[in-house]
Amino acid sequence: MTYQMLINGQLVNGVSTFEVLNPATKSVITAAPQASVEQLDEAVAAARSAFPAWSALTYQERRTKLLALADAIEANSADLIETLTKEQGKPLKGFFDMGAGFEFGGTLAWIRGTVEYELTPEVLQEDENLRIEMHRKPLGVVGSITPWNYPLMISIWHIIPALLTGNTVVLKPSGTTPLTVLKLGQLAKDILPAGVLNVITSASKISSAMSVHPDIDKIVFTGSTPTGKAVMKSASTNLKRLTLELGGNDAGIVLADANIVAMAPKIFATAFINNGQTCAALKRLYVHESIHDELCDELVKIANSVKTGNGLEADSDFGPLQNESQFNLVKELADDAKVQGGNFLCGGEVINDTGYFYPITLVNNISDGVRLVDEEQFGPILPIIKFSDVEEVLARANSCEFGLGGSVWSTDIDKATKLAQRLECGSSWVNHHGAIQPNAPFGGVKQSGFGSEFGEVGLKEFTSIQTVHIHKC
Repeated sequence: MTYQMLINGQLVNGVSTFEVLNPATKSVITAAPQASVEQLDEAVAAARSAFPAWSALTYQERRTKLLALADAIEANSADLIETLTKEQGKPLKGFFDMGAGFEFGGTLAWIRGTVEYELTPEVLQEDENLRIEMHRKPLGVVGSITPWNYPLMISIWHIIPALLTGNTVVLKPSGTTPLTVLKLGQLAKDILPAGVLNVITSASKISSAMSVHPDIDKIVFTGSTPTGKAVMKSASTNLKRLTLELGGNDAGIVLADANIVAMAPKIFATAFINNGQTCAALKRLYVHESIHDELCDELVKIANSVKTGNGLEADSDFGPLQNESQFNLVKELADDAKVQGGNFLCGGEVINDTGYFYPITLVNNISDGVRLVDEEQFGPILPIIKFSDVEEVLARANSCEFGLGGSVWSTDIDKATKLAQRLECGSSWVNHHGAIQPNAPFGGVKQSGFGSEFGEVGLKEFTSIQTVHIHKC
């Protein structure tokens, strides 16, 4: 298949191509188009030209188009899911059904859930002399830069609220996972007016060019904190609006009264979802000393029951890490933990080097100050840290520079809820972790970024406020 970009309603080639690898085999899947800066300019100009007519439509008119896009995506489910597995690595089905099919289902749920919202004018004052209205107006051209862990679903998180509120979009996916998003562009070509959605791909350089582009009014970026800071610095050239969903090192706190047998499967699933390559996965597990050994035993039982392999194989629970750089980081953090005295309960050794496979790994006898605890591993390795005092562990959980998510696990819901509210993070959960949905705002604090996604709050991120004062006499 030939992959092409979408610019101004036309499928176009790049000025050159770059290779896209299957992380399960380290082999080339195909070549993707490499956009030039001039093609970026064309895409932005097309989005700017399409903005007046698109923003003039009613919410219902835009909603109809976006629902048609959802229907087209659903009609191409088999092809999109298989492409997603080949380029990202996640199994077709996977552990707890959280593989490529899960991402695809989330994609549809977020489109259909998001388009039900609508921002209507608010009357702030009404009397015989004065009426004051607050209107939400679209910003203009939105630049979307998406990561490689959930290439299709996160693209939808970015573009659907932008389009629904009347903006036009230039979307640039990760250079390691561009294929599913390019197919999304091909589906959008015959549904959305020319220029409303443009999809460009690049192995390098284009993201930074988007950040400084004078005709892009907002950047939505999901990715690492260092890159987010670079985007923020570049965006200052024309005071772009920003939504930044950056790194996380989420803590889970398991209290002494937790039901270990009932909670262990959920703890395992939420730590290793997408092979740990999830921003809001559980990445540091603090366990009360009285139940530490029992929980470790339960988690090891689950770990020993799963298979890591090629995502196209039906019995694979987990796939490879998505790219060599991430694979090397996980190995580096594991090796450091060994030097620091970490006890590897399972995993920790690469036994299949045909792809970027790293086994599910559990490590205890470890604590804060070790890189595996202090840094975001973004892979299938979980540090388990013993604690005795609740106030002390809360302080340890909050001492992290990140603040995306956190959780508390307990049979005492009231106590756990009060503790979860004291976690310094954008989202907290009781007896779960990382569970998100289209109607619940999601975003980080501290070094995890700023701005909110999802629901009405997320829509507002794509608008500016205009206050209209109407003097009646």
